[in-house]
Amino acid sequence: MQAAIQTQQVERPTVDMSSPPRLTPTQMQVLRCVHSGLLNKQIAYELGMAEATVKVHMTAVMRKLNVRNRTQAAIAAGQFGWLHS
Repeated sequence: MQAAIQTQQVERPTVDMSSPPRLTPTQMQVLRCVHSGLLNKQIAYELGMAEATVKVHMTAVMRKLNVRNRTQAAIAAGQFGWLHS
């Protein structure tokens, strides 16, 4: 009997490169921290805000970027070139 090999497909964010969404300065700071691998609690400490506020900003960022998770948001930010500054 042959063992079935399953491959996991990575979902790529569907980003419209022609018109990047506008993020607030705080949303950009949160997104940069996410890209650096920080947890919400660490981001909250770093930016001097409540963890719940970080979650609100991340939800808004993911909605604006039309992505489902933090990893996809970081990838999309890289595609827009937002993380180089």
